[in-house]
Amino acid sequence: MQIKSLSFRLLLSAGLVLAAFFALASVVLEQGFRESAEQALKEKLQVHVYSLLSAAELKNSGDLNMPPNLPEPRFATPGSGLYGFINLTENKLVWRSPSAIGLDVIPPPELIAGNFEFLLTEQSRYVLHYAVIWKNVVGVEREYIFTVTEDAQFVSNEVDRFRKTLRVWLLALGVVMMFIQLTLLRWGLKPVRVIVKDLEAIEKGRKTHLDGDYATELEGLAGNLNTFINSERAHLERYRNALADLAHSLKTPLSILRGCAEAFSVNKETVKEQIFRMDEIVEYQLQRAAAKGEHKTSGAVDLSVVISKIRASLAKVHIDKNILFDMALPEQSLIYYEEGDLYEIAGNLMDNACKWCRHTVKVSVSLNERKGRRNYSVLLQIEDDGPGIPDGKLAEILKRGVRADENIHGHGIGMAVVYELIGLLGGVLEGRKSDTLGGMKWRVYLP
Repeated sequence: MQIKSLSFRLLLSAGLVLAAFFALASVVLEQGFRESAEQALKEKLQVHVYSLLSAAELKNSGDLNMPPNLPEPRFATPGSGLYGFINLTENKLVWRSPSAIGLDVIPPPELIAGNFEFLLTEQSRYVLHYAVIWKNVVGVEREYIFTVTEDAQFVSNEVDRFRKTLRVWLLALGVVMMFIQLTLLRWGLKPVRVIVKDLEAIEKGRKTHLDGDYATELEGLAGNLNTFINSERAHLERYRNALADLAHSLKTPLSILRGCAEAFSVNKETVKEQIFRMDEIVEYQLQRAAAKGEHKTSGAVDLSVVISKIRASLAKVHIDKNILFDMALPEQSLIYYEEGDLYEIAGNLMDNACKWCRHTVKVSVSLNERKGRRNYSVLLQIEDDGPGIPDGKLAEILKRGVRADENIHGHGIGMAVVYELIGLLGGVLEGRKSDTLGGMKWRVYLP
């Protein structure tokens, strides 16, 4: 399950909430169990105090007598964890149980007769004090404090046992809850998966629009997507028809031009070469017009060869300017693009440079360039020594029908086509002033 997945995020959020809830519940339940265990121990110690009271006997002399055998055997076993003490109110020890031999006397607090006090000592023992006023048959009266203490290990063991059991059950419950949550998420997000599958079917051509029975919340989205799909399909059809009409309209003039070229004796090969190139362009555009949105893997094209051919053609077209082409091309620069796309990009940029330059056009190609955080397979740079383009018009000329100078021949769509085509290929087009020639400098990054 991917981190960007909506199901993963919802499941993670639910898991964090459940974990926080179970952690808080564990703390609360453990504290509640501890208090319950302490209360049970307090009641147990009260029983031991009553048993000591029942076993004690106040003699006529005023001395307290305790029998050797007590109701609770643990009082007679040293180190048993249960200890008993009897003190006068003046903190004078009267009696200690045999189990408390060697232990320090726990000083009792000031108590009113008939009251209990339950506390935990620094020695990790729970202590219960009980104050009582005792009067024998001859009228002798004494005030005693009966103290019963038990090691806290009993409560700690009970709490530890409860904690382990609680954690096992909470873990098992958490796993079950996460499984239930995952099942509910899959069920709840099923309409989203359905619409995604339908979109994939549209992309692969198995469907023309979203026609499923979607959830109420997704009906508006499905309607908007259908509107968008129909609009894009209509635009694509119009572009395809217009391109096909343009390509077919060029077929007849090309055929006539090919026939007329047979009569030329001068530059006959050049005319044939240009006709052949125009025929390639028409075939390329026809293939694009006939394409149904399928992606075909392009073969390797040598960009250096393409640019050299464009340079040779432009040198003849602009022969009156006697342009100096400064070419910095690698011997071979194989890239995987449609040859027609490369002719479209490089041809338009180099043709514009020739139109605007005074005398020099510089073209360079470098491979495996990096820009920002991204690697590009090729960088094409085209510079001229013309007047350049004002900063205010740089963004405008990338729009269809806009030219930097209305006196220069053209339709104002070349740069727009280049910009759109580079964007479709996933590249970047940059324009700035040339530092070396002083005119315009275009940089084309292609992945």
